[in-house]
Amino acid sequence: MNSVDLANNARKDVLRMTHHAKASHVGSCFSVMDILAVLYAGGFNLNLSSLRNFDRDLLILSKGHSAAAIYAILANLSYFPKAWLSDYCKDGAKLGGHVSAHDIPGIELSTGSLGHGLPYGAGLALSRKLANLSGRIYVVMSDGECDEGTTWESALFANHHNLSNLTVIIDRNMLQSLTTTEDTLALEPLGDKWISFGWSVLFVDGHDHKKLENVLKSPATKPTCIIAQTVKGFPVSFMENQVPWHYKSPNLEELNEALAILEAIKP
Repeated sequence: MNSVDLANNARKDVLRMTHHAKASHVGSCFSVMDILAVLYAGGFNLNLSSLRNFDRDLLILSKGHSAAAIYAILANLSYFPKAWLSDYCKDGAKLGGHVSAHDIPGIELSTGSLGHGLPYGAGLALSRKLANLSGRIYVVMSDGECDEGTTWESALFANHHNLSNLTVIIDRNMLQSLTTTEDTLALEPLGDKWISFGWSVLFVDGHDHKKLENVLKSPATKPTCIIAQTVKGFPVSFMENQVPWHYKSPNLEELNEALAILEAIKP
């Protein structure tokens, strides 16, 4: 499945999952979806046949509130039965509202509280380097996680150990739980901050699949931070840049309207 179809199908699944479960974080799932789709459709070295390979690439979705996005991606790629999505967030279900690695193929780390993915990813990258193992470590994180001290401690650590096998991708949708990132705790100039910590920094349109594919191929001689500029809720117009969609679940009318928007999108 190509990345565009994968993202579109997964977004439809997220809408259905959150509608039936009356769950939240649709906007966060939609802003990161194209990044995940490009990675899982071939942007990095991981597939069903390589899950047990020690030298495979690893992906940590640190923004664990976007669990529905990665679950939908993995189900569409047959990592686990798509029927699991129907039980999302129900009591006793395998798939909870935050990312869980418990018996879920393709998930490397349980995440939820922000700021945990990069410390773990940096440790993995160092262990790979010490063991002379190939394979990159990708950490996909929210821009709000750049408020966390653990993020910057890990950035220092990665630079000190020259972890050129580590890539951070920041879903830069500019919104946090209650307002914009800049009104919460100003991050700009965000790229300059990562550069000052010794990282290579690249910027990309986080919804342009070709540009994402190209930037992921960039050679690395030091840890790399890709700042992917995204829109929370993209591409459903009535959800875009709207803080309430951090919390709301779509009612039946909103579900049908959003599905119609996605159905009308042509590759």
